[in-house]
Amino acid sequence: MENENVKIGEFTKTVINLLDLKVEAGTPIYIGSSNLLHIQKHHPSDFKKYWKRLERIIAEPDYVGVRDDGSVEYIKIFGLHIKVAVRVSGDGLYYARSLYHVDRGPADRLITTGQWKSLD
Repeated sequence: MENENVKIGEFTKTVINLLDLKVEAGTPIYIGSSNLLHIQKHHPSDFKKYWKRLERIIAEPDYVGVRDDGSVEYIKIFGLHIKVAVRVSGDGLYYARSLYHVDRGPADRLITTGQWKSLD
């Protein structure tokens, strides 16, 4: 995947409405080679375990949230809470910037405070 963007998902109406996002349904979410290298370098064990599930995390999240910096978080529970953070780039495209697990204590707090919203 050299210098190319690969589409890994898209924003759904459900997620847009739940988070009150200013993006159109169907807007694509990509991963670029620099994002992939970042994840491999900074989260190697999570990358190895969950990379092949990246599209599923975006398509079927258990929770979603928005960070203060505007990143949209997609969380899927595979025993651990696995988070994919998506952020808009300078060229207006949305990229998965990270993939890693969130420990149970912090995850529970984010759910309790409503920062992560359930899709159930």
